Amino acid sequence: MNRSPTVERFYTSRAWRKCRADFVKSKGRMCEECWANGIIETGSRDRPLEVHHKIALTDQNINNPAIAFGWDNLQLLCKDCHDKKKDRAQPARRWTVEPDGRVIL
Repeated sequence: MNRSPTVERFYTSRAWRKCRADFVKSKGRMCEECWANGIIETGSRDRPLEVHHKIALTDQNINNPAIAFGWDNLQLLCKDCHDKKKDRAQPARRWTVEPDGRVIL
Protein backbone atom coordinates (compact mmCIF):
# COMPACT_ATOMS: atom_id res chain seq x y z
CA MET A 1 0.00 0.00 0.00
CA ASN A 2 1.30 3.47 -0.82
CA ARG A 3 0.54 5.43 2.33
CA SER A 4 2.44 8.50 3.39
CA PRO A 5 4.45 8.34 6.63
CA THR A 6 1.85 10.64 8.24
CA VAL A 7 -1.01 8.26 7.39
CA GLU A 8 1.07 5.25 8.51
CA ARG A 9 1.65 6.91 11.90
CA PHE A 10 -2.08 7.58 12.23
CA TYR A 11 -2.94 3.90 11.75
CA THR A 12 -0.54 2.90 14.55
CA SER A 13 -1.74 5.60 16.96
CA ARG A 14 -3.44 4.80 20.25
CA ALA A 15 -6.36 7.09 19.29
CA TRP A 16 -7.02 5.15 16.07
CA ARG A 17 -6.72 1.75 17.77
CA LYS A 18 -9.29 2.82 20.38
CA CYS A 19 -11.66 4.28 17.76
CA ARG A 20 -11.30 1.15 15.64
CA ALA A 21 -11.98 -1.21 18.58
CA ASP A 22 -15.07 0.75 19.65
CA PHE A 23 -16.37 0.87 16.07
CA VAL A 24 -15.90 -2.89 15.57
CA LYS A 25 -17.83 -3.56 18.79
CA SER A 26 -20.63 -1.21 17.74
CA LYS A 27 -21.15 -3.19 14.52
CA GLY A 28 -21.46 -6.52 16.31
CA ARG A 29 -18.15 -7.68 14.85
CA MET A 30 -19.82 -8.44 11.49
CA CYS A 31 -19.02 -7.29 7.96
CA GLU A 32 -21.54 -4.60 7.03
CA GLU A 33 -21.56 -5.46 3.29
CA CYS A 34 -22.09 -9.17 3.91
CA TRP A 35 -24.78 -8.43 6.51
CA ALA A 36 -26.63 -6.23 3.98
CA ASN A 37 -26.68 -9.26 1.64
CA GLY A 38 -27.96 -11.67 4.30
CA ILE A 39 -24.55 -13.23 5.02
CA ILE A 40 -23.01 -13.42 8.47
CA GLU A 41 -19.24 -12.86 8.22
CA THR A 42 -17.42 -12.31 11.49
CA GLY A 43 -13.86 -12.58 10.24
CA SER A 44 -11.22 -14.90 11.63
CA ARG A 45 -7.71 -14.83 12.99
CA ASP A 46 -6.34 -15.40 9.47
CA ARG A 47 -8.76 -12.97 7.80
CA PRO A 48 -9.74 -10.31 10.35
CA LEU A 49 -12.38 -7.68 9.78
CA GLU A 50 -11.06 -4.32 8.61
CA VAL A 51 -12.29 -0.81 9.32
CA HIS A 52 -12.53 1.01 5.99
CA HIS A 53 -12.43 4.79 5.57
CA LYS A 54 -15.06 5.65 2.93
CA ILE A 55 -13.15 8.87 2.23
CA ALA A 56 -9.55 7.69 2.17
CA LEU A 57 -7.11 9.37 4.53
CA THR A 58 -4.57 11.71 2.96
CA ASP A 59 -2.04 14.18 4.29
CA GLN A 60 -4.55 16.91 3.44
CA ASN A 61 -7.54 15.52 5.39
CA ILE A 62 -5.95 13.49 8.19
CA ASN A 63 -6.40 16.32 10.72
CA ASN A 64 -10.14 16.48 10.05
CA PRO A 65 -11.68 14.43 12.88
CA ALA A 66 -14.89 13.85 10.91
CA ILE A 67 -12.88 12.04 8.24
CA ALA A 68 -10.23 10.36 10.40
CA PHE A 69 -12.42 9.28 13.34
CA GLY A 70 -16.02 9.98 12.30
CA TRP A 71 -18.10 6.83 12.36
CA ASP A 72 -20.10 8.12 9.38
CA ASN A 73 -16.87 7.77 7.37
CA LEU A 74 -16.10 4.26 8.64
CA GLN A 75 -17.34 0.86 7.53
CA LEU A 76 -16.56 -2.58 8.98
CA LEU A 77 -15.70 -5.03 6.21
CA CYS A 78 -14.36 -8.54 5.80
CA LYS A 79 -11.14 -8.96 3.83
CA ASP A 80 -12.96 -9.81 0.58
CA CYS A 81 -15.32 -6.83 0.78
CA HIS A 82 -12.49 -4.48 1.77
CA ASP A 83 -10.40 -5.63 -1.19
CA LYS A 84 -13.36 -4.99 -3.53
CA LYS A 85 -13.78 -1.45 -2.14
CA LYS A 86 -10.09 -0.72 -2.58
CA ASP A 87 -10.11 -2.05 -6.16
CA ARG A 88 -13.05 0.22 -7.04
CA ALA A 89 -11.30 3.18 -5.46
CA GLN A 90 -8.23 2.72 -7.67
CA PRO A 91 -8.40 4.62 -10.96
CA ALA A 92 -8.40 2.38 -14.01
CA ARG A 93 -5.02 2.25 -15.69
CA ARG A 94 -4.79 2.20 -19.44
CA TRP A 95 -1.26 0.83 -19.35
CA THR A 96 0.82 -1.90 -17.75
CA VAL A 97 4.50 -2.20 -16.99
CA GLU A 98 6.31 -5.33 -18.18
CA PRO A 99 8.90 -7.00 -15.89
CA ASP A 100 11.66 -5.51 -18.05
CA GLY A 101 10.27 -2.01 -17.47
CA ARG A 102 8.56 -1.48 -20.85
CA VAL A 103 5.23 0.35 -20.72
CA ILE A 104 2.45 -1.33 -22.72
CA LEU A 105 -0.57 0.79 -23.69
